[in-house]
Amino acid sequence: MKKQIKRLSPHQNGKVFGILSAVATLPIFIPMFLMMSVFMPEVDQNGNAVEFPGFMFIMFPIFYLIFGYISVAVACLFYNLIQKYVGGFEYEAVDIESTKNT
Repeated sequence: MKKQIKRLSPHQNGKVFGILSAVATLPIFIPMFLMMSVFMPEVDQNGNAVEFPGFMFIMFPIFYLIFGYISVAVACLFYNLIQKYVGGFEYEAVDIESTKNT
């Protein structure tokens, strides 16, 4: 049985994707933060003190959340507009019966 998706919720899908992308950055940024704090030189080639930009490692997941939300919400809005004219995503669904013996 073929089915079509008639509407995608921009807010809900954007919220889920934004949070998912922010959380998915943590396994990357936490080790990077630790390595940068340990291996970053204390001075540059001119002898000036180099400060560690720790706030950026807090800001990157927030940026991912915000821009992930916005991009998915806008994509859902476009989908909702054009699906009226070209049709929505199609998929086939099948009912699967349980084969467990009880």
